Amino acid sequence: MYNVINKKIKQELLAYHQFKENFEFKPLDIIDVNGIQYCDGLPIQDKEGKYIPECERWINVGYKIKGSLSKLLSNLYPYEFDFKKFHLRSIEAFFQGIKFNDPIVQQSVFVYYGTDAYHIQLASGYDWKETGTIYWQGQAIKRDSKEYDLLVDELYISALQNPLYRQVIKGTTKPIIHSIGKLSKIETVFTRYEFEKQLNSLSAFLKHLDEDI
Repeated sequence: MYNVINKKIKQELLAYHQFKENFEFKPLDIIDVNGIQYCDGLPIQDKEGKYIPECERWINVGYKIKGSLSKLLSNLYPYEFDFKKFHLRSIEAFFQGIKFNDPIVQQSVFVYYGTDAYHIQLASGYDWKETGTIYWQGQAIKRDSKEYDLLVDELYISALQNPLYRQVIKGTTKPIIHSIGKLSKIETVFTRYEFEKQLNSLSAFLKHLDEDI
């Protein structure tokens, strides 16, 4: 069964890379006007300061944002899937696991999801920000590298083998934004723009696959 799934991942990954090369992604700017943040002309927070999950122009992703799609599209949601022979309980488990340079400890991080996956980083004695280096099973990888980008692409294509995650991504009909995401690669292992491009391109890719059938 693993070999069948692995073959499908490789095929979809190749097709995704070809699709992504021609995918034009234009991130929606978030601007501050008199202390109120707007995205594409609409406020992203209500009068109480809480993030708005969705409007007619975008979906704002965040695990703690009140809104079903906001949670379902979050990396912290408990979608289980296999990635490179490891079983992950969330996409976020990967992004926190790569902050641990010990491969055994890293593997133990893969069982977490939600805010538990996010906060588990505090258990790491290694600060990846000091060197800009993350680890995959003991192998050092520069955060700002093509090698890392390809690893992340494979992560998401692997996650798409979870039928629920696949359906949520494919069913998204509005641009996806991540207003709470950080912007600099030296501050986070996945920036706001990287996240937005990945999810928007995945959604377009899945629709493209349906058109080719």
